[in-house]
Amino acid sequence: MSPTPNEKSLSWIEIHGEHLVSNVAAFRSVLDPGCALMIVVKANAYGHGLTEVAPLVAGGADWLGVDTLDEGLGLARLKLDRPVVILGYTPPGRSAEVVRHGFRQVVFRLDVARSLSRAARKAKQEARIHLKVETGTHRLGIPISELEGFLGEIRGMPGLEVEGIYTHFATADEPEHPLMDLQRARFEAALATLHEMGARPRVRHAANSAAILRDARVWYELVRPGLLLYGVVPPPIASTIPLRPAMTLRSRLVAMKGLRPGDSVGYGARFTADRACTIGVVPAGYADGLDPRLAGRGSVLVGGRRAPIVGAVSMDMLTIDVTDVPARTGDEVVLLGVQGEDALARIDVREMAATVGTIPWETLCRVGTRIERIYNSSE
Repeated sequence: MSPTPNEKSLSWIEIHGEHLVSNVAAFRSVLDPGCALMIVVKANAYGHGLTEVAPLVAGGADWLGVDTLDEGLGLARLKLDRPVVILGYTPPGRSAEVVRHGFRQVVFRLDVARSLSRAARKAKQEARIHLKVETGTHRLGIPISELEGFLGEIRGMPGLEVEGIYTHFATADEPEHPLMDLQRARFEAALATLHEMGARPRVRHAANSAAILRDARVWYELVRPGLLLYGVVPPPIASTIPLRPAMTLRSRLVAMKGLRPGDSVGYGARFTADRACTIGVVPAGYADGLDPRLAGRGSVLVGGRRAPIVGAVSMDMLTIDVTDVPARTGDEVVLLGVQGEDALARIDVREMAATVGTIPWETLCRVGTRIERIYNSSE
């Protein structure tokens, strides 16, 4: 069984720091010279832990990306000496905090730009901004038809430097979908508009994890991988980059139950034994981020072998069929990751997500905060 520092822990997450570091190195080895690397650590570093992960990866990063100002403030307390881009919306009332900490704020509204300008003048320093251009995702962004007027307004606001311009692809992980090529063409048109106006932001960026693997033409001066850096390739794309998943979710068997034919298990009696069988109880449930739809579909690892999840996934526990698996109370259970020396004994996040019809991003981000996280820096 893998050691835990707190023997009271019923379930725990192991974050492999050495995998994160090696993933960064592997990624940098395939980037074009001069292409900078922004590591996206939003959403609590995709469920891995922002304040613990960021220091591990910052040494290999040129930039760090977050979604909110509060996430940026979490990084500021770590004093990592890397520029931080806030990729989401920040209310105008908090512009002074953005300027004070030197964060790069994404701008797609003129009122936000004006508030940053006022805060920059008051602080007697420059506010560096990145313009977000709408190319087809239709969420946040400046419509290309309004870009010229928008930039004209920005130029009249003292204290602002347009450091970057970027967009985000809606279908980068769908290789047959034509929208990504259309978005690339629209972004190129936006860049041409800026060039005609004499504006030349030093940083152009568009590529998230899937786009990086799909089309090197959209790497520009900076790429923004998120999921890839945590060792997960966006499905259905394949990758030849040697990446290693950073998260393992472990628990242990806390009880064993013998069932007779006709006995049922858990809420709703959703599993009824059709033979004599043995059920193991695992103290992890949907309050820990496990999707209830894993019931009757998913599996866990016990002793390097798969044991199906049977009965309902409840708030604090789930039940597994260990009839054909040598198991006893106290044995380690791996819900996500590799168990033992056999790499085939693996349940990865792509499999878990596909089992319930969702995506790996959601699966990682849903992992509960009440589960203890253990950070290992060496094998």
